[in-house]
Amino acid sequence: MSKKPVKRRNALGRGLGALLDDSPKFEQPKTRIDPTKVSGLSEIPLEMIETNPFQPRTDFDVTALNELADSIKVQGIIQPVTVRRLSRNQYQLISGERRYQASKIAGLSRIPAYIRTADDQQMVEMALIENIQRENLNAIEIALSYQRLITECNLKQEELGGRVGKNRTTITNYLRLLKLPPDIQIGVRDGKISMGHARAIIGIENADIQLDLFKEIIKNDLSVRKVEELVRNHGTESPTKKQAPKVGIDYETKKVQDKLSSHFGTKVVVNSNDKHKGKIQIPFNSVEDLNRILEIINS
Repeated sequence: MSKKPVKRRNALGRGLGALLDDSPKFEQPKTRIDPTKVSGLSEIPLEMIETNPFQPRTDFDVTALNELADSIKVQGIIQPVTVRRLSRNQYQLISGERRYQASKIAGLSRIPAYIRTADDQQMVEMALIENIQRENLNAIEIALSYQRLITECNLKQEELGGRVGKNRTTITNYLRLLKLPPDIQIGVRDGKISMGHARAIIGIENADIQLDLFKEIIKNDLSVRKVEELVRNHGTESPTKKQAPKVGIDYETKKVQDKLSSHFGTKVVVNSNDKHKGKIQIPFNSVEDLNRILEIINS
């Protein structure tokens, strides 16, 4: 009695699977593989494989690599790597660097691999897409990978969405994170704030106010909902730094403050000390609002 054909499970994701559609079909087994008996695979000495120069990830968790190496010692290579041929006895990784590095730690001398033809642009694209499909990437790493795919592979956002299985809105939300000040991007990368916090901060166009709000989120452990509320109110005051009512502000200062507020169409604050020194604060809510104020100043 003939066996029913096994349906192939696409573990690589829609984007990478499409790019590797000329690779041999391979069902991931639940038991240890004997690579020499798997049809369509080549067993390549590790010493003949060089790493992918287009690999977007440069840091690999040592503990995780060692755990993968221990698994490989017991189970073997469950999912073969993919390489391209550079010469008769030289290959270059397209995907699977963690498996490659862990195999070396495990003491393997050879590794099962698919061999395919790919130019440099395809190498960049496949490496980036495989990287994006990893589960432990932070939002900034994903955004940077999306940006590289657009700039280095000449992809439009719609095309990129098709490659990685995301809609254009999702792509746009990630790319907008790269417009935030570097300190905030680092905060997202290091897990100090979430992508939800960062997306809310983007609603404020002034970088100084963005940074103030970023610090406030960390200091007071603000929720995303609270940050969104602050941004809707233009984010010009933090919840813990609201100015107390002015007590004893002299009549003349109050008169000047009211006159300036009326002149600029926004609440102007005049602060002065006993030595008659101080500052005038004119808040603005957007670039357009700032330009409006500047026009009034220059008129």
